[in-house]
Amino acid sequence: MRRPRFQLKDSVCLVTGASSGIGHATARLLADACAQLVLQGRNESALNQLADETGGAPVALDLTAPGAADILIAEAKRLRGHVDVLVNNAGVGWAGSFSTMPTERIDSLITLNLHAPIALTHMLLPDMISANKGRIVFVASIAGHLGVRDEAVYSATKGALIAFAESLRSETCRTGVAVSVVSPGVIDTPFFSRRGRPYTRRWPRPLPAQIVAKAICTAIEEGRAETTVPSGLRAAIGVKALFPSLYRTLADRFA
Repeated sequence: MRRPRFQLKDSVCLVTGASSGIGHATARLLADACAQLVLQGRNESALNQLADETGGAPVALDLTAPGAADILIAEAKRLRGHVDVLVNNAGVGWAGSFSTMPTERIDSLITLNLHAPIALTHMLLPDMISANKGRIVFVASIAGHLGVRDEAVYSATKGALIAFAESLRSETCRTGVAVSVVSPGVIDTPFFSRRGRPYTRRWPRPLPAQIVAKAICTAIEEGRAETTVPSGLRAAIGVKALFPSLYRTLADRFA
């Protein structure tokens, strides 16, 4: 079903994880397109500064806290009345052997990366379907398509998010709601330092967060189902799908 181009001007966009990285860059681009923003993040000072610069409404809270998703949606509706676009961007990583991974980190990754976006979507989707208008974007990861050594739980949460989005896309295909997945590769954000292991490889070189933000805005406007950033990552996904044994041999060798 081909949908008309979505107009960002005056649309109400809720962006999670907006205090830094991809979410921060996405909020700026949406503001440039004259969207009305609701900005969620954990860093209150950074969030307030972004809100001042973009005219957005900040909601500082931790989405891993009990009931946080309900609080965020209630606050978004109080501030803006409704939500037209949901950008599920908030996420966290952890690098290291799964056998030594603390249980509390497993729980936090599953809660933030998977449960929170599903819960937020569940609360907003009925209104979008009733209005016959809406966009839901899930910021996943190439790790969700391929699986990455020493990032088993992170890869699992992003893989599950991709599968959820694919199912939801089919469910909403005859409505005015479009579901999109944007899967970044290596992006220059605080993600790597926060996961406990800085990115040190010479290749691939980290890309600016603004490139992913532009892909997110394009996905919203065009209702694009799936985007990888950079687009060349589709080749790796294709090799894994068509030649799984070869892919695993290469992955085991080069990690």
